[in-house]
Amino acid sequence: MERRIRLALITTVALGALASPAAGFAQNRLIATVGTNDDQVITLTHENGSPVTDIPAGTYTIEVRDRSTMHNFHLTGPGVDRETAVGSIQTVTWTVTFENEARYVFVCDPHSTTMRGSFTTGGGPSPPPPAPPPPIGSTLYATVGPGFTISFRTRRGARISRLRAGRYVIVVRDRSTSHNFHLYGRGVSKRTRVPVMGRTRWAVRFTRGVYRYRCDPHARRMRGSFRVV
Repeated sequence: MERRIRLALITTVALGALASPAAGFAQNRLIATVGTNDDQVITLTHENGSPVTDIPAGTYTIEVRDRSTMHNFHLTGPGVDRETAVGSIQTVTWTVTFENEARYVFVCDPHSTTMRGSFTTGGGPSPPPPAPPPPIGSTLYATVGPGFTISFRTRRGARISRLRAGRYVIVVRDRSTSHNFHLYGRGVSKRTRVPVMGRTRWAVRFTRGVYRYRCDPHARRMRGSFRVV
């Protein structure tokens, strides 16, 4: 009898741990980004790229991507005061716990009047799961122009924010003589020529890490990035 009671208690404790917020907090992952290409831009997003506006209270992991020595990322609110250093470029991970019915603010301290944002913890729905990345070997589409537009998308037109490591074929559509498409990252550096319009195909192999694309003559305005996992 005593053995049965002990087993029942162990089972109850195990089930309680699985149901607790801490057991699932790894799903609560946010991305903080500041100062890409030294621009005065600061964001806090879910993994799928949607901005954080209202989230449930609880414990979250935040990947902080501080990409400029001129800026920093500073997050404050009830029970939270975390920041990166202004003079450094770094990627760090914070574990923070947000209280319920509270407001949190994130700023770049040297430019706090123009680079700032906020969100609340109103107990709203959980953030949507990120869209699954395209399968390895898919054909992807890179487009630049007409006008000041640049994109990297799947065959169905979805913006690419995440890929699995592996080999891909990229169809590049350069639609302007004023722009080019430059794709670069670990083991990859490919670009079209600025005065030439046309369509080409690249065979590339992506490994884990962050890759970026831009128009070289207008890199501050026309750019993007994605992560390979």
